Formats: sequence, C-alpha cells, structure tokens
Amino acid sequence: MANRRALRILMIHNRYRIVGGEDVSTDAQIDLLRARGHEVELLEDSNHRIDDLGMIHTAGTAIWSSAARRRVDRVLAESKYDVMHVQNFFPLFSPSIYYAARDHAIPVVQSLRNFRAVCPEGMLYRAGGVCTDCVGKRVAWPAIRHRCYGSSARGSAVVAAMATGHAIAGTWQNRVARYVAPSHFTKEVYTEAGWDPERIDVIPNFVFPDPGEADGSGGYVLFAGRLAPVKGIDTLLSAWNDHRIDYPLKIVGEGQLRSMVQDAARANPRISYLGSVDSHTVSDLLGDAALVVVPTLGIESFGRVAVEAMARGTPPIVADHGGLRETVTNSGANLTFPPGDAGALAGRVKQLLSDQRRLDELRSAVRKDFLARFTGDAILDQWIGLYEQVISGFGSSGGASDR
Repeated sequence: MANRRALRILMIHNRYRIVGGEDVSTDAQIDLLRARGHEVELLEDSNHRIDDLGMIHTAGTAIWSSAARRRVDRVLAESKYDVMHVQNFFPLFSPSIYYAARDHAIPVVQSLRNFRAVCPEGMLYRAGGVCTDCVGKRVAWPAIRHRCYGSSARGSAVVAAMATGHAIAGTWQNRVARYVAPSHFTKEVYTEAGWDPERIDVIPNFVFPDPGEADGSGGYVLFAGRLAPVKGIDTLLSAWNDHRIDYPLKIVGEGQLRSMVQDAARANPRISYLGSVDSHTVSDLLGDAALVVVPTLGIESFGRVAVEAMARGTPPIVADHGGLRETVTNSGANLTFPPGDAGALAGRVKQLLSDQRRLDELRSAVRKDFLARFTGDAILDQWIGLYEQVISGFGSSGGASDR
C-alpha cells in the first residue's frame, strides 16, 4: 500500500428495511477503505421510503429511475471520482445510475450480493427449498407464475422485466466494468445464467475491525438474523422442540415470523427471544455463544453471520449449500447439515456440545481460519487491485484516471 495512491470512490447502496448482511458488509468495506486512507463518499437510499413512494411508483423505479440517475449525475458533476462501486441498486436506484457513470466516464464495479438479476426472489428459494427455475431463462416466467417476489405476481413481473430489459439493452454487459461475487458459488450461478465469468471476480466479505476472540462461556446456542421462512426458522425451532435439544437457544432478529418465535419461546423454556439488538450486542452474543446456527433454506451468497461468529472464535453450524458451505470448508470439522433437516441439525448440535475439549479445539480452529481468510487486511489488497485494474483499463480510453 505504501506505493499506491489514495483512491476516491463513490459508493452506492440501497439499504433494506431490516438490517442484513449486505448492509453490514457495505459498511465494513467503507470503514476499512477510509481507515486505510482512501476517500469514500456514500450515496444511499433506504427501503423505508417505499411506504411514502407507493408500490406502483417503486415498481417503475426498480426498472429505471430517472431521479436516481439525476442524483448520481449531480454528485459526479460536483466532484471527481476514480471509480463508482454499486453495492445494491434495487429497487430505488435502479441500473439507470450506470448510465450517469458512463456520461462522466467513470468505471463501475458492481457487487453481486444476491441473485436478484437472475432470480426475482433474490435467494434462489421457493416453497421451502432451493429453486433455480429462472436461472438462465431470458424471462423469469416461473417467478411470475409462483409470485416469488413479495408474494406478488405484479411485483415479480417488475423484477423480471428489470432483469430482462437490461439484458436486452446490454446494460449488464456494457455498463459495468467488473462484477464481484462474495463466493465461488455465486459466480457459478451467474455464469450458469449466461454471464461472462471473465468479468466476475470472487472477493469474500470480511469483518472489520476484528472484534477479537471470545471464550464462548455463555452457555447457549445463538441464532442471529432475519426471522423469515427463507432463513430456516422452522428448522431451527423444530430442532429444539421436536428433537429435544436440552440446551438454551437465544434468538435475535426481526421479521415476519416474529410471532412464531415468540410463541416458541413461551412454550419452551429453553428458547429465549431477544428481539432486535444493536451490532455491538450481537457481537458480544456471538462471542459468548457455544455455537451459532445458520439454517438458511435459500441460498446465501456468502453467509456473514457465520464469519462474524468465526471472528469471535465461535463455531458456526450452517446449512450445507451455497456461500455458507464455503465459509466453513477450512475449519477442519464437519460444521454443516442438510438444509431443512431438523434432526440432522439437532444431531450436530448435540454431538458438538457433548465434547467440551473438541469444542475448545474448534474455537481455536475457526478463529485461525477467520484470521487467514476473512479479516479486512487479508481482503483489502484484492479490492484495491481490482479498483486499480478497472481504473487503468478505463483510463486508456479517456476515463477517470486521465484527469
């Protein structure tokens, strides 16, 4: 880094109503870049605005937002940037912002933090399991038929139209210099859908700053995440209720299944629901937990909670697919279970909790794996290298780096 100049980066992100891994990963990247001397301006919007805008207006915005394009155009006209990095454009920014970058000769890097461009639902999920029916189809008709986005045929049609329209217009191919997937699995899905693998880099998410190793002495297992069917809440609760795990479970999060979780906590004294807590409290809970469970039924592009657990030295037990599988492959132990199999999850939890010496060894192993693969310093050079390649390539035709 000593011989590299500081970069000026315009970061764009559309936040969710309930804070998720994409939001946290975006913030971590901004914090790391700034801490290492790079200048980052964050231009953001939030899905909390959807109620004010209305669903019809938002639907049109998802395909093409003239307002967002003008907003980005103003920012790019007022200041000079080396690169525009789009974390998430859906639904309030839309791909229209790529065209503002084109007008100002600024290269665009786009993170592939979900599967929205090839799956309107976003997590390759339908009817309780993984679904790839729309991957590779020119038009995502199955998603419309099954109302995959927001349980709405109209909403699903809008997202499908966004993906198809911009494919036909050449937006995905011509307006983005490089895409970045957080896992090899994510790259494989987009490649299967027909995207050019040569333009998709794999750079995993990271935890920054490093929260440090904890001791796992809290005497409980933790779930932290969105309370939604896709996250495997049924599987989690069934493991404790139907398969009789005699060990405390703490659940943190908000979502549509909150009432189900509250009912389970009232019926089973081993289950505690803590509601929504701040990020520092989540980190403390992760560190004090004996184990963390990530039972997602859909496909995670990465699996941030699992890596946050590893950062504290807490072994994560994860559904055996997608980006989640990749996070734990180097831990030296079987920390996976078949997605949706509550019995297998219960068996894995009981097995690990029954051997404290082995559990202590696992804590050291996952912490070591985290330090090798998922710290900010382990990942930063990959990002800077990518930015510099994109800027250099653009500069040869009169782009941002020729200023």
